[in-house]
Amino acid sequence: MEFEIITRESDSPCLVVADEDNGRFMVRKADTSGEVFNSQEELVNWIEVNWSQEMFVNTYAFVKMLEMLRVYH
Repeated sequence: MEFEIITRESDSPCLVVADEDNGRFMVRKADTSGEVFNSQEELVNWIEVNWSQEMFVNTYAFVKMLEMLRVYH
């Protein structure tokens, strides 16, 4: 799964990748730096700690993304 989501801080979208088949779990943040994780669970935990729906232009898209990441792993 890949998600692009726009923050209020930047015009560059954040990117979230959860690719179980290829073992890729990563986040590209608003400042275009990134984080890499060993599992989808680590990815979800990082998002829950470091991001909130208020950071994003479309709060529903953030909530839906997090829901899908929690359910489909």
